Amino acid sequence: MPDVNELWEILYSFEKRNDKGQPGNMKKLLRQITPGPIWQLMKTVYHGLKKLQYLTAGQPFKPGETAKAKQRRIEEGFFNKYCQGKGLDIGYGGDLLAPNCKGWDWEHGDAQYLHGMEDARFDFVYSSHTLEHMVNPGIALRNWWRVLKPGGYLILYIPHRDLYEKKKTLPSRWNNDHKHFFLTDTDEEPDTIGIIPLIQRTLANQKVIYAKECNAGHTITDPEIHSDGEYSIEVVIKKE
Repeated sequence: MPDVNELWEILYSFEKRNDKGQPGNMKKLLRQITPGPIWQLMKTVYHGLKKLQYLTAGQPFKPGETAKAKQRRIEEGFFNKYCQGKGLDIGYGGDLLAPNCKGWDWEHGDAQYLHGMEDARFDFVYSSHTLEHMVNPGIALRNWWRVLKPGGYLILYIPHRDLYEKKKTLPSRWNNDHKHFFLTDTDEEPDTIGIIPLIQRTLANQKVIYAKECNAGHTITDPEIHSDGEYSIEVVIKKE
């Protein structure tokens, strides 16, 4: 009989999306039929073990949005221009931007605040598909900016509303934890934030090097089918 950690891994596997990007329903069903105290105990034990594992050995490699963009970035000279020195990858999820990065994820604490991380520590700070999960993106940006050295680069990679969500209001079709949608230049109430206006009203002593739509390999426009390829906004900001 599997132990608690193995059983939760089995349950977690049911959460994987099908080939259309639609979430599975088996985990939801099992949650409904499992007594609440037992389910909570399983979650507590599982996350405790995972936290210990990740803090000790790091998260295993899991290719995601960062890996998807790697070849394009190599061709653009991205790493030579913006990723020199010591970096921090916030919300890396096992998909670290570069070997000279330290990863920060849930096992280290709240990404919105980076508690315990000293100011001006890193030459570059990177975050992929994390800002949309923050309760207050402005507070998150200020803390990510706080740990960046003057002269360094803050690099944001966030889902483009019209390429990824393909709708204008919450909830997200693809991730129930998304708290905001993003466009490049425009705020649209109630749920969409323009990343450039957010940067301008949040960060001091900054210069936006570029902000661009990344859509390499993106071919699926049907709003009911999960997008392929890149479907993101990439922004590089220099701390002056």
